[in-house]
Amino acid sequence: MLNQAQKEAIKATIPVLKANGVALTSYFYERMFRHNPELKHIFNQGNQHSGKQPTALAGAVLAYAEHIDDPSVLASALMGIGHKHVSLNIRPEQYDLVGQHLLASIGEVLDLPGDSPLLEAWALAYDQLATLMAGVENKMYRQTLGQTGGWSGWRPFIIRQKVQESAEITSFYLYPSDGGQVASFLPGQFVSVRLFLPEINLLQPRQYSLSNAPNGAYYRISVKRESGSSLRPDGMISNRLHNFTREGDVVELTPPAGGFTLKQDQPGPVVFISGGVGQTPLLSMAETVLNTHSPRPMIWVHGARNKTSHAFRELLNTWSQRSDTLRFFNFYEQPDEPLAPNPAVIPGRVDLHLIKAFIILPQATYYLCGPEPFLRQQYGDLIALGVKPENINYEEFGPQTLTLRQEFVVNEAV
Repeated sequence: MLNQAQKEAIKATIPVLKANGVALTSYFYERMFRHNPELKHIFNQGNQHSGKQPTALAGAVLAYAEHIDDPSVLASALMGIGHKHVSLNIRPEQYDLVGQHLLASIGEVLDLPGDSPLLEAWALAYDQLATLMAGVENKMYRQTLGQTGGWSGWRPFIIRQKVQESAEITSFYLYPSDGGQVASFLPGQFVSVRLFLPEINLLQPRQYSLSNAPNGAYYRISVKRESGSSLRPDGMISNRLHNFTREGDVVELTPPAGGFTLKQDQPGPVVFISGGVGQTPLLSMAETVLNTHSPRPMIWVHGARNKTSHAFRELLNTWSQRSDTLRFFNFYEQPDEPLAPNPAVIPGRVDLHLIKAFIILPQATYYLCGPEPFLRQQYGDLIALGVKPENINYEEFGPQTLTLRQEFVVNEAV
């Protein structure tokens, strides 16, 4: 247990973490992979290469230091991290190894002696955090194992179908190779997929949203082909899935996880706002609402380059024709002929101000998913249009680096 003097020592490092946090976490990852290269099989090397993972960790370490007096304030963020860790099959014993490298990195970067009181304080703080996280994750593991079709760790799945949805996005229908059932999931959750990449001689995991409603038999992921090469790991898994996998091939999955989920107990309208492949978790949500024959109105605002790049366009059009509760607004940067009568096509990038009369509704809940700039723009526009932050939910693909609610609250206070 940290005493008050140790908490003050932790808080005294906040200016250093603000100024040099990413440098510290980058050093930490380099050190850890140098001493324990086997951990490269667990960590997404694309996020390491892009700098997103060191940035996310730096933000988490800073937030923990800022709230060392009451870490419970971070409960929501820790739950999000817990979901990612469970999806990667992170186990409690790995916290010890990570902690050794993190503390050593703090000492080496700050040039502290081994018996430094600051290092002792951070060691206690890390143990406190690791114990908290292990408890959160252990509960998640138990919940999954307790489900019909639930499992723990990596499980082999067969690609039964591979369906091209657009010029860039392909769906993969994944069935367990043991012929058993699959665990149910909450609409909006994701699975981790693991493949071996001979280009870098590593197993690599990636998270993909489940793009269908729960059915007990299979999962569907819909993957955008990203740029990538042997020298640039970002996109290597998506390219391998697109170019090298065939129907009948086997991939490994962990059970569904994730906190960006449809709030099914709320009666008000649902407004989905997506950009590009960000539509995938929203597909699961919308299909679930339709399957339950809920009277909740649904409005879906989507941004794409053009009709060719708009995945699931025909399916969504079919949904809108069979349901009078679902309406679409599609923004195309390169519009071609209109898609009449529904969904509407609007030239340009998504601009919520143009359709505010249709989306600013009493008791509505908003779900945003897309690239980082897209999320920031749409979140800001919703706030400007009078939507309360607690009614806005968003999913950032990859490591969590956005804190939009806090950012906009601060901006409004200035």
